[in-house]
Amino acid sequence: MTEQTPLPELPVTFRPGHTRAVLLTAGVVIFLVISGIAMLLEHLGPGSKLSFVITGALIFWVLAQLARVKVVADDSGVTVVNIASKRRLAWAEIVQVNLRPGDPWVFLNLSDGTSLPALGIQPGIAKRRAIADAQALRALAEAHSGTSALPHEPRS
Repeated sequence: MTEQTPLPELPVTFRPGHTRAVLLTAGVVIFLVISGIAMLLEHLGPGSKLSFVITGALIFWVLAQLARVKVVADDSGVTVVNIASKRRLAWAEIVQVNLRPGDPWVFLNLSDGTSLPALGIQPGIAKRRAIADAQALRALAEAHSGTSALPHEPRS
């Protein structure tokens, strides 16, 4: 890195705020519309109305799961919460923090040779924010690992 990224104060949570707001708002609206339609349709029985409400609740739940993604960094490491999983990493496990042009989210290259997607930092709606968050996480990883060998681009 040519310029030093300031380290955020720990603990810090990275999450796609705009995307989260859109998903949760859409979930509430969809739930209310489907439930409202169920209540307005007089020819439906109680079981059918309940199935509408349950369908709306399931759609809301799916969108809430998509909105829960985050990356939490603290003194001892990083917790990555993705759609269906949660993983705790020590700082020493993170070898590289990548957000290359065209990537849908940050990828963490780990010391065991695997790569972990971190959906909590994604450039979808707020690209500048995602880049700043990725740089901050990269700077934290460098500071806690004692190395500055975390390149922006993949190694050939």
